[in-house]
Order: sequence, then structure tokens, then C-alpha cells
Amino acid sequence: MSLASRLTRHPIPHSPERGTDALSYLPGLAPELRPLIEGTGGSSPYLGGLIAREADWLASALADAPETVVRNLIAEAANLSPGELDTGLRRIKRRAALIVALADLGGVWPLATVTQHWTDIADACLQAAVRVHVGAEARRGKLPGQTEEDAHRDGAGMVALAMGKMGAGELNYSSDIDLICLFDDDRFDGSDAMEARAGFIRATRKIAATLGDTTSEGYVFRTDLRLRPDASVTPVCISMTAAERYYEAEGRSWERSAYIKARPAAGDLAVGARFLETLKPFVWRRHLDFAMVQDTMDMRQKIRDHKGLHGDLKLEGHNMKLGAGGIREIEFFAQTRQLVAGGRDPSLRSRRTVGALAALAEAGWIPPEVAGELTDLYAHHREIEHRVQMIDDAQTHDLPKSSQGFDRLARLCGEGDTQAFRDRLAARIRRVEHLTGDLFQPTRGGTTPSLEITEAEAEIMARWPSYPALRSERGRLIFERLKPELLRRFHTAAKPDEALSNFDSFLKGLPAGVQLFSLFDANPPLVDLLADICATAPGLSRYLSRHSGVLDAVLDGRFFAPWPGSDGLRADLSHMLSGRDYEAQLDLARRWQKDWHFRIGVHQLRALIGPDEAAGQYTDLADAVIGALWPVVCAEIARRHGPPPGVGGAVLGMGSLGSGRMSAGSDLDLIVIYDAAGVEMSEGRRPLDARGWYAKATKSLITALSAPTAAGKLYEVDMRLRPSGRQGPVATSVTGFASYQRDEAWTWEHMALTRARVIAGPPALAAEIEGIRCSVIAEKAAPDHVRTEAAAMRARLAAAGRTGSTFAVKEGPGGMQEIELLGQAAALASGKGHRASAAQLAEAAGLGWLDADGVACVQAAHALFSRVQGAARLLTDEALDLEAIGTGGRAFLARIAEAEDAGVLATRLDKARADALSCLDAVFGAVTEQDGA
Repeated sequence: MSLASRLTRHPIPHSPERGTDALSYLPGLAPELRPLIEGTGGSSPYLGGLIAREADWLASALADAPETVVRNLIAEAANLSPGELDTGLRRIKRRAALIVALADLGGVWPLATVTQHWTDIADACLQAAVRVHVGAEARRGKLPGQTEEDAHRDGAGMVALAMGKMGAGELNYSSDIDLICLFDDDRFDGSDAMEARAGFIRATRKIAATLGDTTSEGYVFRTDLRLRPDASVTPVCISMTAAERYYEAEGRSWERSAYIKARPAAGDLAVGARFLETLKPFVWRRHLDFAMVQDTMDMRQKIRDHKGLHGDLKLEGHNMKLGAGGIREIEFFAQTRQLVAGGRDPSLRSRRTVGALAALAEAGWIPPEVAGELTDLYAHHREIEHRVQMIDDAQTHDLPKSSQGFDRLARLCGEGDTQAFRDRLAARIRRVEHLTGDLFQPTRGGTTPSLEITEAEAEIMARWPSYPALRSERGRLIFERLKPELLRRFHTAAKPDEALSNFDSFLKGLPAGVQLFSLFDANPPLVDLLADICATAPGLSRYLSRHSGVLDAVLDGRFFAPWPGSDGLRADLSHMLSGRDYEAQLDLARRWQKDWHFRIGVHQLRALIGPDEAAGQYTDLADAVIGALWPVVCAEIARRHGPPPGVGGAVLGMGSLGSGRMSAGSDLDLIVIYDAAGVEMSEGRRPLDARGWYAKATKSLITALSAPTAAGKLYEVDMRLRPSGRQGPVATSVTGFASYQRDEAWTWEHMALTRARVIAGPPALAAEIEGIRCSVIAEKAAPDHVRTEAAAMRARLAAAGRTGSTFAVKEGPGGMQEIELLGQAAALASGKGHRASAAQLAEAAGLGWLDADGVACVQAAHALFSRVQGAARLLTDEALDLEAIGTGGRAFLARIAEAEDAGVLATRLDKARADALSCLDAVFGAVTEQDGA
């Protein structure tokens, strides 16, 4: 559809000042177009002048769709010769300004299309200038090794990064363009790089002059190069290496914010994209970055102070960009949240403001209705901005200062009633100010009642200034705001001195404080959570000091969402790891696991899940980590040695992992089994035999899971349950595994097999391994033999001297370990493949080892011990000491075990152990002193 036919539906009311008679320049104009062109020319002297100057061109352009007109102008820019460049670009800009204005005023294009096409024109003009001026330097031999063809193809290694609104595709009607010009110094050797640098500097200056200088033909785009690193002392074009070093060592918060919108716009786009990729760690911090919020608040305040943008709203002269309730308020609202959370969630990294608002709403950072309202307000504000600039092609954001000026602006906005227009505009400005006014407003301490500090507390607090987290001035300032509320919360704990002592351990372990304190400052509920943890779980508070980044997860919308299950977790982690290099994958897996691990602990601590659910969730998490990392490990081995020979390898989980009863401190018992399917060697640059390939993959898996990296480690790994134990190969062929289990394995290994479960690997191989497991258990179902062997094993456990105690429920006579021994023996003796302890213990009745009451007794004891053991591992990573875990910890233990208090729980535990011991002695016979010696 032609532009003319689309414009007829959107007439503009006549301006009270007709100004230039635009119609006289377009003879034969369709009558229905007269109101639009007349209103445009009358309300905007600038556009009226353009219509006059480009009348013949406009008359022909009206026959085409506006998108076609823009494409033609872009093609024209690409074909300008050096001699035509300056004049040709100015002509293209005039015509683009006219066609974009008409499509905008006539309602043909929405805001996003207007700003994108205007940005496309700017890109085309910039690319033409780069092509010509860099080409000239290459032609003169000033860019060693580069030809004019190189300059035309990819800028000979130079790239112009579009920043700000140009980078986002949001250029306003009279915007300048912010550029950072860089060159790829890797293209040049030694001294050639310095010569090339001089050539690129000359080219950049000429590019800026071509675009920004005003001649008799006008100008193209005012060009600003001051966003480059350390602009006061650096040249207009610098090497990428120098830029990377600058951002790594000295980059400031406002520069991080600027790079949200950065985009390669001209020259070598590929090398520009690679440069932006290297800056991601600088722009997008791994942890939620609430310290950035205060920087943004400070920057906004400085701008307002400098511009004098304070006081009550007065429309005359109000700055629509920087003033209260203006465009920048909406942009800051989105950008601060992007910078806070974008390091963890790449979906929040949109360059466009509207796209960022939508993504933030989708991720739960802002309410959808707020995002929708701000999106509409942003469009209205940008429309006003464009109309103000169209009047005289002025780089201004100020509203008119006279009633006559407001009449003109109202008509350009399609409004016939100026007062109604003003009222709606004022209401929108106030609404923006209201919606964005609490821009992550941090807490300021408020009026906390004075607290009486004991001598012991004062002694603890006196140590704090020496801790690493409080050595920076900024860290101390934020912490001083937090301290009164923290102390108040500790004073309300059952044991204030214990809570403060645990917090002291947490604070002492922090390597730095600004980011974390800012996180607390902006999110008071996290202060509640920290106080709760310090009052209840000293082990968890120490975990927090080592992995404080997990607190970010509390603000993630998924933290209180339904549990996703093993498959959901595995899919999430696999998606996160895809496309990353190997080292990054290991770090990401660790950070991801710590977030979910912390979530399980918090949910259990706050009674959102019970102990059985927690055990299942810890197991799901381990399943997901192994399931996602095993393919990553195999891919890394394949990269060096070729694809895995045969069918592939599977990871078998044993012990608590296999039975689905993991706790916060569980390690992983693993066996790796492979099927080479007769393939002897891998096919790769450095081929390996099948046994060697899978052995290397197994060792890499152990390292991937247990080696400490910058992000910590995942789990301790134990491979001693593999065939032949420490003397056997780390990976076993499926035929070798089956043969070993049938012909060589000890009874205790068959008992361990009852809890084995395939965690990762090809489905067909997993099914084969499960078939072997079940058939071996069925074949080895010899009740008397198994019972005798289990009794001997129990005697060896007693001889090891681990006696257990009331709260050390795992070991000792009648403890968890002995009960699980009975369960595994019963499962093996009955030939059943049960993995869960309760189901295994039930088989003792069918074997005649115990009656129904006896089975119920050992099942109840095991369930109680499991809950206490799981809770203990959450409270501390050391032996459970009731005094050390404090009042809160003791209360948590009692709640988990459904006991009135720790004293009642102790009585129940002792009785359960004694009852279980009687049952165990009935099955295996009492362990004599000689057996235990």
C-alpha cells in the first residue's frame, strides 16, 4: 500500500499558525492528503521547509510504501562514491526525516517502527562513512596489511559500536548518535598496530565530521564519541585490547549501564560482537547487583542537580527526558533491574526499554500491569519528544514555554483541544513519577528502638571492623544502616547471644560486603531470613558466608514455586550449560546447584517441606547434576579423543543416592558402566581404546563433581563400591559388571546392589543394567547364607568401635547403619529389587526373620533416625553437638521429629535404638564383646 493511501486516514488538525504553505510545493496533491500535509507544514517550520526542498522527490515517494522508501534510501547510501558522500548523506537524511515524520504523524508506523527505521538510516549513513574513510586510509597504505576491499567488507578490523538509543534501535527524531570506535589489534603485528591505530584515528575523525558537521546542505547526525574509555585522555579510536583492560580495571557503573544497549553498527560487526561478548562479565554481574541501584540513584540525582530539575510540575519548559516523570525515569526503572538480575537471567538483557519491561514482568521482577502501563506511558512520552523535535529540528526535550507553542505541539500530536492535551500530558508525567518513584528504594534504618548491648555482645561487635567485608568505606556505610535492624532481630531470638555469635561467624567468613549488604538493604525480607538462619542453623549460616551468592536465589520467582522434580531440574541445568565452554560449564553447574541446595535447606528450615520431601529433593538435585554433567564430560572427552566407542556409558548411583534418601551433607557413591559393543578404539585425533576412553571420562566426571573451582565444588565422590573396589578399573564394561556380580562379588556387594539406580546414560544401556541388577538379586536369594553373611558384617561394624549415641543416630548398636544392613539383607534374601529401606525391611516378615510388630519397630526407628540425621546435616557439617546448635537448632530438631522438645526427642531416640537393637539381635544374634573387640 502506498504512503499516500495510508496517510489519508490520519489528518492533523490545522495549527493556529499556518506558517509555510506546504501545499504550494506539491501541485496535484490528492485532496484527502491536504489536511495532513498542510497541518504538518503549518505546525513545523522545519518540516515545511523539507517539504518545500524535497517536493519533487516527495511527490514520487508518496506512491511507494514507506518501508520501501526507507530501503531505497539505505541502498542509495551504500552506493555513494567518496566524492558524493558528504552531500549525498545529507540529502538522504533530509528525505528520511521527511518520510519518517509523515509515517509517524500520520499514524502509519507505531513508535517501535519509527525509531527502528530512523536507526536503520543512521546505521546506513555510518556504514557509508566508515567504508569511505577507512577505505581511504587503507588505499594510502596507512593500515598495514589491509586493502580498500577489506575496508568495504568489514571495516578493515574497525568497528563502530552504537550506544544509547542508537544501540537499542530507539533513536529519537533529532537525536545525536553515541559511538565508541575500536579496532581489532589482533589483525596487526608489532609496530604495525601503532601505525594502524593512527590510521583509524584519522578515519574516525573524518567519519565524525562527515556525519556531524553542519554545511550548506545541513548535517547528517550529530556525533558524540565521549562514551569511549577515559575519553579525556584517549584518542577517538582505541584498540580492543586497551578497551578490555580499561573496563576490567577501571570500568564504572554508568559504563556498565551504557553497555546494556551497545550494538555493533558499522565496520567489522563480527569482531564487535566478540568484543561485547568479552565484556559480559563486566556488564552482567553473576550475583544480584543491588549496589548498582545506589550508583544509579546517585547518578540520577547528579543529573537533576546539574540541570536544576526539581520542584513542582510545571508543563512550560518541562524536560520530557530528564525531568521528574520523564523518559529517563522509565529507562532507569528498567535498566537498574536489568543490571541487578541480568547476570543470572539472560532473558532480561534486552536493549530496548519496552522489551526490557516485558522481560522483567515475565520473570516476576515487576508486576505485569506496571510493565504494561509504563510501556504505554513510554510510547506517549516518546511521541511528545518526537513532536517537540520536529517543530524546529532542535535537539531538545523541553516542552514549549508559551501557549502558542503548546497549540502547535497539540496539533502535531493530532489534538484539537490544547487544554485537554495539557491535562492528559500532566497526568501521564505524574503517573510515571509515581510508578518509578520507589526505584528499588533502599531501607534507611528508620526509627529502630535503642537496644541494650551486653558486654559479651559489645566484645563480638568490636571485632567487626577488622573483617574483610567491612574494610571498605562503602561497605561500612551500608552495614551501619542494616545493623540496628539486625541487632533488633537477634534480640528477639530465643537465644540472642547464640544468634549474634552465629552471625559473627557468617560476617567473618564473607570475603567482601558491598554487594551483599546492598542486597539486604534493598530487600528487608532477606534480613529476616538471615536472622532466622543465624538463630536456628549455625551450619547453614557458615554455608552462607562461603556461598553468599545463593541469597540471590531467594529473590528469584522460582524460589517458592512448586518443586520441578528431577527431570525439570535436569532440563533447566542442561539448557543453562549449552553453548558454554567446559570451564564455564563447571562453574555454572556449581552456582546453579548451590542455589537449589540452599532452597531445599531454607524450605525445610521454614517448615515448607518435611524431612522426607527434603531427602527426595536433595536426591533429585544430585540426579540432575549428574544427568546434566555426564553428557558434558563425555563431549569434552570426545572433542579430544573422538566419540565414545559403542553404545556409551551409564552412571549408577549407590547408597543414599540410589535409594533416594540424600541429606544436605551426603556424598555420592557412583559406579560407571559402559558398553563398547565390540568397538575397540575411538575415532578421533588422539584415539583411545574403549576401556581407556571410559576410564578418562569417569575420572573427568569425578573431577567435574568434586574438584574445587572459583565457584566451589559440588559433591564428594566415592567410587569404592565398583567391582573389585579400589583395585578395580574406574569404569567397568557391562559384560564385566554382569560377570563380576554373578561370579566374584561378595555378599555385601550384592546387598549394596539392592539400592543401585541408573542416574544417567543411554536408555537402552540403563535398562540392561537394571535387568542385570534384578536378575543378580534374584539369583543370589539364599536366605540362610545372606543372613549369616549379614551377621558377620554387623560384627565387623561393631569391631570398628563406632558406638553411636543418642543424637549420633547413624552408628552403633541399633543405629541407622545396622537397620539398613538388615533391610538390604532382607531385600537380597527375598530376591526383590526394592531400593527404599521401608520396603526392604518389610521383606523380613516374609522371610520369617521378624513378625509384623518387629518390622514396624525397625521401620519406625529408621524413619525417626533418618529425619534426625537429615536435620543434623542441615544444622551442622560436624558431629551434632546440642550445645553448639543452640536453642533454635534444638527446637528445629524437635519439630522435624514431631517431638515436644529436645529432651522428649532424646528419650524417644534412646527407646527407638533399644527397640531396634532387640529386633536386630533377634535376626542376627547378639554381638558379643568378642565380636566387637
